[in-house]
Parts: sequence; structure tokens; C-alpha cells
Amino acid sequence: MATSERVCRHLSIHGRVQGVWYRESMRQFAESRAITGWVRNRMDGSVEAMVQGAPEAVEAIIRWAHRGPEAAQVDRVDVSAGDGDFPTFEKRTTG
Repeated sequence: MATSERVCRHLSIHGRVQGVWYRESMRQFAESRAITGWVRNRMDGSVEAMVQGAPEAVEAIIRWAHRGPEAAQVDRVDVSAGDGDFPTFEKRTTG
């Protein structure tokens, strides 16, 4: 896939999103769609993610982020332009 065909977005997910398997569920969704980047918990209780891939795949994970796994209760997702080049999708330590 050419670089020009990839987009990168930064997500900040708010609500009941920690302790509900959110990060692992997002990692699995990302891998199933060939999305690279990372996800981590934040000290304020939110989840932060950087997602990179084909535009339609990134749009799909953004839609998924608004729902999350079954136990999550997502209040809002802030989406902004992202930056970076990621070989895989990983869970990172709390930041």
C-alpha cells in the first residue's frame, strides 16, 4: 500500500472505557483491518489511540471506537489528524 493511500488519526475516547477490555478489543479490530498504530489508557480515565491505515479502514475503527466492546460506555470520541509511521498495532503503557 502506498503511503499516499494511508491516513493517520489521533483518537481520544471518553466514558467508561477502562477496565472493560477496550484496548485489547481495539487491538483485535485493528489487526483484522490491517490498521497500525497504538492504544493506551490515560491517567484521566480516557483511552488514547493513534490509528493508521487505508481511509476506509480508519473510518471503520473510528466508528467502532464510538461503541467499543460490550461493557464500555463511550460518551465521546475526539478525532484529530495524527502523525507517525507504525509497523504494527500495539497496546502501550498508561500515559
